[in-house]
This record gives sequence, C-alpha cells and structure tokens, in this order.
Amino acid sequence: MTRLVGVKPVTAGDNLVDILINSLKKSHIRLKNGDVLVVTQKIVSKSEGRLVNLSTVKVTDEARLVAAEVEKRPELVQLILEESNEVLRKRPGTIIVETRSGFVCANAGIDHSNVKGDWGDPEDWVLLLPKDADASAERIRKGIEEVAGKKVGVLIIDSVGRAWRNGTIGMAIGLSGLPSLVDLRGVDDLYNYKLRVTVVAAADGLAAAASLMMGEAAEGTPVVHVRGFPYPSGDGSARQLVRSKSQDLFR
Repeated sequence: MTRLVGVKPVTAGDNLVDILINSLKKSHIRLKNGDVLVVTQKIVSKSEGRLVNLSTVKVTDEARLVAAEVEKRPELVQLILEESNEVLRKRPGTIIVETRSGFVCANAGIDHSNVKGDWGDPEDWVLLLPKDADASAERIRKGIEEVAGKKVGVLIIDSVGRAWRNGTIGMAIGLSGLPSLVDLRGVDDLYNYKLRVTVVAAADGLAAAASLMMGEAAEGTPVVHVRGFPYPSGDGSARQLVRSKSQDLFR
C-alpha cells in the first residue's frame, strides 16, 4: 500500500479522475492491471456536492421530536431522517439508522470532521454520504481505465463504529472492479478439511487496512494505492456486503 501525495482539496464539481491521475504521477506510480485505488468517502461526497449548511435545512415536526429525544440539532436530525430508510435505535447523543443504501450506521454517516464551507458558521457545515457509492466507484474506475489503459479496482470507504466492539474501522461503502465477497466454501484447509461456511468480506478487509494508512485526523491522505490484492478482479458491490433482514438475528 502506498499513500498518494498531492491530492488537492476537493470541491463540488471537481473531476476526481483527473485529481487521482495527477496524484499518481506525483507519487511516481504507474498503474498495473489488478491495482486498486482506495478512496475516502469525503472527497467523493465533496466532488458530488454533498456538502450541506445546516442553516438551510427546513425542519419537520418529526425531526424536532426526535431531536429533543436524542439531544441533537433539529436540522441535523432532519438530514439524518432524510438519508435513512429506518431508525433502528436512538438515545441521547446517538441515532442508529439504516441508510438509503442499506448500511446500518450512526447518524446516516453524516459527518462534520474535515469539512469546511465557504460561508457562515463553520459549525453549520456537514457532509452527507454519496447518493450511490457503488455508482460513484464505477464512474471513477471507468474514467481511470480510459486514461491509464489498465484494469483497476476502485474502493470507496468510510469510518464506522460497530455494535459490539469499541472504536471505528474502515468499511467499504462503494466499489467497482473488485470482489466484495470471496466464497471459500469447499476449499481445503491445512488439514484437508473442506471449509463449510467461510465467506471473506474482502472489500471490508481492504478498507480496514487502507484506513490505517489514511488516518482519521489531519493526515491529509484521502487516497491509497494498493498492489498485490490477493483476489482477482470482480464485479462486486457494497450492497452485497449488507446482510438481508431475513438473515439478521438482531433486528
């Protein structure tokens, strides 16, 4: 894994393909078939204009009621509700939802860290997740392949908490050109025992590793180049990583 250098601050309408190609050149990396670019959600959302100033949000009565219960700004709660299919849990300080894309996370993935607007109170600016991160990853991948002439994968990741473990971890929210899951059922282990249930969340594993390279604070590393990903190219999607409700023992 290699951190890409020279990635400029991204704003709405910026061409991420051009930005990534330029950063690869500055990092002295020539793409090869099978390489993967892991991209933080933030620069994708910023390029897609998903930056919102809370002072512009119209608040409903429902959002005001939930805001009083969870002790959050009504405008923020309004955005959380708009970005969610369902509220699963709530308590003061936390709202756990199923997002429009089906992921379960806090606050619909809406974030304030490393976010800056160009007017008003800086505390009013928040960033939403991409509307369709799989589609975003596909657009970026196709653009890079057209320029570089190599078959690559693109993985969009975000930091999430987990229900039964402390701390955040990188998770795949969108991908193209690589597998999301790798089915090892039927493969022999060291003692010739055939695996029966093992399916590897390969995209999430790569997301977790790359997030350590990116950091969470002021590191300024929104893209990581990966060479040697141990699984072949595929047509996976982040939606394949979401467990269906019929198989969810906890909902």
